Amino acid sequence: MLVKIMNKKQLTSRERIFTAMSLKEPDRVPIGEFAIDGKVIAGFNKGYDDVVDFAVGEGLDMVGATACFRKVRGMKGGCYIDEWGCTYAPGADVVHHPVKGAITLETDLDRYELPDPNAPHRLGGLERLVEKSAGAVAVNFHSRVAFMWSVFLMGMDNFLMAMALEPEFVHRLLGKVAEVNIAVIRRAVRVGADTISLGDDYCSNKGPLMSPVMFREFLLPHLRRASQTIHEEGAKCIKHCDGNLWPILDQLAEAGIDCINPLEPMANMDMAEVKKTYGAKLCLMGNIDCGELLCHAPEIEVERAVRECIRKGAAGGGLIVSSSNSIHSGVSPRNYAAMIRAVHKYGWYRQEKS
Repeated sequence: MLVKIMNKKQLTSRERIFTAMSLKEPDRVPIGEFAIDGKVIAGFNKGYDDVVDFAVGEGLDMVGATACFRKVRGMKGGCYIDEWGCTYAPGADVVHHPVKGAITLETDLDRYELPDPNAPHRLGGLERLVEKSAGAVAVNFHSRVAFMWSVFLMGMDNFLMAMALEPEFVHRLLGKVAEVNIAVIRRAVRVGADTISLGDDYCSNKGPLMSPVMFREFLLPHLRRASQTIHEEGAKCIKHCDGNLWPILDQLAEAGIDCINPLEPMANMDMAEVKKTYGAKLCLMGNIDCGELLCHAPEIEVERAVRECIRKGAAGGGLIVSSSNSIHSGVSPRNYAAMIRAVHKYGWYRQEKS
């Protein structure tokens, strides 16, 4: 079991995150999220003004902002169209998903108007988070690269079929989408983001949505380029991908990422196995189930899961505890509080007295 340091000055949250991302042991296993729903924060009943106040007050080590693509036109029933031209239906959570895309195989991609990566609002609340956190808490910026926006633009079925039947069209579309997002990512690091999480989801709980061969041809080059850009600008790269990653984990590591997230336990992403196979190459960020455990389970089960995650993944450093996706609106505030408390209880590394 890990025990609390008594003879060493504790690190700041930002230092703790960077130490773990460098595959070294900090004073304590860090804990953080890319997104925390405001309803969950409000459920703590402590009057926090924003996510930075929440992080400082509850002992989180990372806060996050997300790339902002605004609504440009409202429609009946609360539906709307965004800057990509995608149509959305209203939903309960922070992240909405489109119901209709803007591109077909007949679309003239040279005339399709992409969002401006330099729009003043594009970085969301990042600048405010950087200013308010003042280097004490690590600030993450969450963006996609190429896959999910291309899927949103065409629809999943159409896009996956086009990968096989119209590869040239898909390569052009992915390239254009990646250009926008990589430009946004570069801006985010220059504004002060410490880490960038790349949020394209390639997998279901059973495995990738495409073969590893197609992943290498279509998607790996853009992921590698995004990772290189992040490193050139001086930040760390976190690859977020839900689902069962095993068939493409080698390629994700090959892309030069620093950290893999969220390692869903319900998708066969066992922390001990991932640590054994990739712990010398990648920082591991996860893997507390946010589907059933953080929503409905007794608090003692949340504590047990956190303790097991730390036991399996913390040795030698390179572990950040987080949910298996995000702290969405269905998460119980009590269970999230139990998760945070458990990290502070069990996450301290043993140090020899000097």
